[in-house]
Parts: sequence; structure tokens; C-alpha cells
Amino acid sequence: MKVTVENKKGLEKDLKVFIDKKTISGFMDEKYEEIRKDVVIKGFRPGKVPTEILKRQFGKAVYGEVIDKLLKDTTTKALEENKIKPAGQPKIDLKSFGEGKDLEYIISVTELPKVSAKGLSSIKVDEYVVKIDPSETDKRISEIAKNQNNFKDAEANYISKLNDLVIFDYKGTIDGKEFKGNEGKNTQLVLGKDLFIKGFDKQLEGVKSGDTKNVEVNLPENFPEKDLINKSAVFECKITAVRIPEEVKVNDDFAKNMGAKDLANLKELISKQINDEYKNSLAMITKKSILEQIEKEKLEQLPGNLIEQEVKILSQGMKEDDVKKNQKSLEEQAKKRIKTGLILNAFGEENKINVSQDEINVEIQKQFRMMPGQEKIVKDYYEQNPAAIDSLRGQIYEEKIIEEIKKKAKITKKEITKEEAEKILKQENENNIIEQAKLAKKDGDEKNKKKADPKKKEVKTKSKETKKTKTPATKPKKAKKVSKK
Repeated sequence: MKVTVENKKGLEKDLKVFIDKKTISGFMDEKYEEIRKDVVIKGFRPGKVPTEILKRQFGKAVYGEVIDKLLKDTTTKALEENKIKPAGQPKIDLKSFGEGKDLEYIISVTELPKVSAKGLSSIKVDEYVVKIDPSETDKRISEIAKNQNNFKDAEANYISKLNDLVIFDYKGTIDGKEFKGNEGKNTQLVLGKDLFIKGFDKQLEGVKSGDTKNVEVNLPENFPEKDLINKSAVFECKITAVRIPEEVKVNDDFAKNMGAKDLANLKELISKQINDEYKNSLAMITKKSILEQIEKEKLEQLPGNLIEQEVKILSQGMKEDDVKKNQKSLEEQAKKRIKTGLILNAFGEENKINVSQDEINVEIQKQFRMMPGQEKIVKDYYEQNPAAIDSLRGQIYEEKIIEEIKKKAKITKKEITKEEAEKILKQENENNIIEQAKLAKKDGDEKNKKKADPKKKEVKTKSKETKKTKTPATKPKKAKKVSKK
């Protein structure tokens, strides 16, 4: 195999590949030997069919199979030997081929730029640690206690009022006739919550144990029997008990009911819970700061095909007019994301960062815990969608890279209060809103500028569709034949 590399514009390259007919013939003979064992042709013993007979019967099929494999193998080898990492799927243009002929073809490829991650050692970031005041923990526990439904039996002849628990049996009728789903036993309602049929529990205020109360309501929109929706029904309710709210005492027993060992342990768990609520959001700010500094790193050239693909991803779900209106900002965002991805990947390669199958399994297990009862749905989703696994692997890979960058970065640890954390997060949210408004204004200004200058014509260039690829690529993919000449 002979390979000649021709540099074109920017990152575009053409590799001219030549394979002589003798080499191809050798592969053809190997293939004939392989199929000879299994071919059955009348008049010949198994394994003894002459090559000439095989050529007449299977020549075209064998040649096609050999050439397909040869193109795949030699394309991969040509790119690897010339240390070219393709940004997307290479294209093949066959120039000369056919049985008994040399094979000549051209690989057209956009190369990933050479990237160095040495500049990341100078990154500086703030890392926040939230100190939770004990009073914040006590306040959260008190709120939990207040929301606990704890009731005790009321005294005889006690009249029910708002926030009491009424227990009753009921039987409903419409125009004096019973209907499907009209009965209920030992039904419990907290008065004022209005969680049953709208307006039902309001009519149970003022009852006592042993009373019978008729409640008249309209059946709701979500009633199972569709023909009865919005019809007026009368429910005869027999009150079996009235219970009054009881203040929950925050003690070791309460803590044990909450799943803790004792009250001290519950305070530790709640304090950690509050801390975690801020920890993840503040960690995102630290990560954003790292990524913003990476964006400032210089990278002279970016593959045009990757920019096009990233714009398509960013504009998914947008209307065509909105895409045109925001084209410039979409391209700017795409360039930033691609540049950041290339630099992160270079850092990952330099530091030999990989993602194991065990790490992927751990992340999937986390999703199982977040979706109890739907584990099979999650499992089937990943088994049936290899792209989803690739996406998950990419997320884990990026997080591992960020953590490694933190180890090498100059970090300033800041201990802050809950109030300070809330202030930082609020400011970050406001900054994001302002940034989005600036981008929208910039695109609007560009559009108005074009309208104001009708003489200036926009030059449109057609770009060929490219398949979706991972960015950045580390290995050349199977080439696709695009033309035969």
C-alpha cells in the first residue's frame, strides 16, 4: 500500500491510496480458499471445486466483499500511520478498481487540530464549603415535625373543625340511585386539605363521632365512570371517629421514626442534607469557572463540519426562523463547546483518564434509586440505546477530567454561610439571565444591520450533510463510499 498525503485548505486533507493488483489477487485467493470448504457444486467433491469454477460462480460477490474489507482496513491504517485523527467520518472516492486492476482511491478527511492542555495548570478557581448553623438544622427539623400527620382521639361529643381528622364510611347516590364506585369504608380526611372530591371535607366540619351527614357534591372530571362526570351526587357519611392534631415532640423517638439512630444523628443527617442542597449548585459554579477559563485558551483552527453538527444540536426544537435569527450566536456557542471539548479530551488523554464499565454501572444504579419501581424501564432503555450509554460515558469522562483539573489547579477554599451561598447562587442566576439577553440583543442587531444594508448580499454556500459523530474522535471510523469513477 502506498499513501500520499495532500494538504488542502485548513484542516482538510486528501490521502491518495494505491494498492497493486497482486496484493488484491492474494486476498481474493484467500477468500476462495475460505469458501471452497463449504461450497457444494454438482460433479465436484466437497472442498475440491476448482478456483476457475468458483470465480465464474462467485467472482463478483467475492470481489465486492474483499474490496469492502480492504477499504475499511487500509483507510484505518492510512490514517493511523499518518497520525491523522478524523473529525467526523472520512469520505472515499474510488478512482480505479475492478478485477485484475490496481485499486486507487482518495480519502477526504477533516483532521482534528493538534491540541495541548498544558495551559490548564494555571487555572484558578474558588471552591465553596457551606457551614450550616445549628439553628438552621433545628428550624428544618421543626418544619418536618409540623408536617407530620399526628392525631389523637378526641373526647366524646367533640365537634370537628378545620385541620381535624374525620374517619367515616360513605355510600353515594345520584337521583336516589346507586352507581359504580359509590361506596367507601374507613375513609380518612384531614379537614381543609380538600384532597377528596372538591368541597367534600368542608361539609364535614361540625360533625361528631356517631353522626350521619349527607354531603352533596359534583363528581369530578377524573371520575372513572365517564358518563357520571359533573353529575350531582349525595353521599351519606357515617362518622366513626374524629381525631384532633397532636403536637409532634422532637426527641429520640421522633428521630427513630425518621430513620435516624437518635436526635443527635438526625441533626447530623439534616445538616448534611442542607449542605448537599447547596454543594451541588456551588460545584456547578466552580465547574463553570473552569470551563470559562478553558474557553479563553487559544485554538487557531476548528473543523467546520463539527461546527455545523454542533449548531444542529444546539438548534434542535427551534423554528427555522429562530435558527436563522440566532445563527451567529449559535455558531459562537458551537465553537466554544467544540474548543472546550477538544481541550478537555487532550487533557484526558495526557492524564490517561478512562471510564470503566463498573463506573457506568454505578451511574445506572443511581438512576435506579431515583426511579423506584421503574428499574426495568431504565435498564431496557440503556440496553436498547447504545447512544445513551455513549452519552453517559461522556458525562462521566467529563466529570473525571474536571476533578483531575481541580487537583492541578490553584484552588481557594472559601467557607461561607447558608445566606452567603444563597446570595452567590442568586447572583449567578442573574448573570446567566443578563448573558442570555446580551446574546439575543446581539443577534437582533445583526439582523437589523443586514436589513438596513440591502445592497450587501449574503453569500450562501451549500455544505454537504455529515453524519453525527462524537467529538473529539480518537479512532477513525469505517469509511463510507460516496462515488465510483
